[in-house]
Amino acid sequence: MHAVTRALVLATGVALLGAACSEEQLPVETAPVGRVTVTEVVEAPATVVARGSVTVTAPADGRVAGIRVRDGQRVRAGAVLLRLESPSAQQRLRQARAADARAAASGVSIPGIDVSAEQADADAAAEEGFSRARKAARLLRNDEARREALAAVERAQAQYVAARSQAAAAVESFNAGVGGLAEALSSLSQAQRVQTGAAVEAAERTVKALEVVAPISGRVSFERTAGQSGGADVSGLVDQLPAQAQSQADQLLGGGGGGGSEGPLAAGVPVDSGDQLLTVTDISTLSLRAEVDETDVLLVERGVRADVELDAVPGATYRARVASVDLSPTVSDRGGVTYVVRLRLSGGTMAAISGHGRPAPRPRPGMSAVADLKVRTAENAVAVPASAVVRDGSTDAVWVVKSGRVERRTVRLGAEGEANVQVIEGVQPGDSVVVKGADRVREGQQLE
Repeated sequence: MHAVTRALVLATGVALLGAACSEEQLPVETAPVGRVTVTEVVEAPATVVARGSVTVTAPADGRVAGIRVRDGQRVRAGAVLLRLESPSAQQRLRQARAADARAAASGVSIPGIDVSAEQADADAAAEEGFSRARKAARLLRNDEARREALAAVERAQAQYVAARSQAAAAVESFNAGVGGLAEALSSLSQAQRVQTGAAVEAAERTVKALEVVAPISGRVSFERTAGQSGGADVSGLVDQLPAQAQSQADQLLGGGGGGGSEGPLAAGVPVDSGDQLLTVTDISTLSLRAEVDETDVLLVERGVRADVELDAVPGATYRARVASVDLSPTVSDRGGVTYVVRLRLSGGTMAAISGHGRPAPRPRPGMSAVADLKVRTAENAVAVPASAVVRDGSTDAVWVVKSGRVERRTVRLGAEGEANVQVIEGVQPGDSVVVKGADRVREGQQLE
């Protein structure tokens, strides 16, 4: 919402015409229209935000073996923060490697049928028999009997060739089926190796992560909050293995629990997988996360400057500039619709009563603030005091005093500041307007 409630006098034409006070009783004050700089401000609650903050969690259950940093210490990304001991993680790695080795050795080979030698012997015997039969048939003296005998030999040989082809096709079909089965079993074995290999890689990553390093550069703060177990990494992969590769699946999922608990982080403290260990916060630069009401957000653009006040530092004013405005809305705690505006926060100075010119203390992430966003500034603008503006519905007007008489003048406003309002159209510098008692005067009224 706007930072300052504009002192606009809400009145209706009926109320103005119904005023019954005499001219002498009217507490009317006037002021001249002038030129000033008018700044319109949108006020928004805000929170100080760090450049980055990462919470480091335990990769496995176990115990803290040693801590390499102090609470509040500055660290660089990749620096070793602490080391964990996890018998269960080591056990899972050994068992995952064993399962992978078993899968590698579980190749399947199914031999096919080879009848080529037997077929060759049968072909030779058949050829010899058909040859003898033909010779015997040709020795027959009777022409008709000879022809019938030779025809019978030819039919018998044709039947043999057909039977031979059927037998060869049957053998080929059988061997093809065996080959398909072998191929399917080989694919299953390869898939099993992929799973066991993934389980080994996950287990190796978990063991490597027992040496906890800083994910970003920043300042360390210890936290001990029990979290949800994160053991689904290796155990979940092993659970998916075929039966022959997961004979020890139950052992892979259990054993070696650290019995994590809350409390100060120290050597020997038990932890569970997923427990929060510490947080690394980068405060090299600070920003603000402000919530702007939907009625004002269209006035806020990238680059808009703002003055910021912190609850924790009374008397200090910090500088900020809008970096971005979210496109999607959020629902505030009070049920209204707001948009998140992000600002780059700069240094601040103390007010005169607290030491003018002295730099203000550096804020900390999470501090509450109020941002006064300077959404519009009109320099050397024709302006009237905010109390001179009378709003009737969607129409803005002022009472202009001309030759001692009051005249209602419709105006078009621009930037609306705390004390003064820019008038784009309707009055000129030097005009006299009513600034007090505007709700009691009427058109044409004579003022003393």
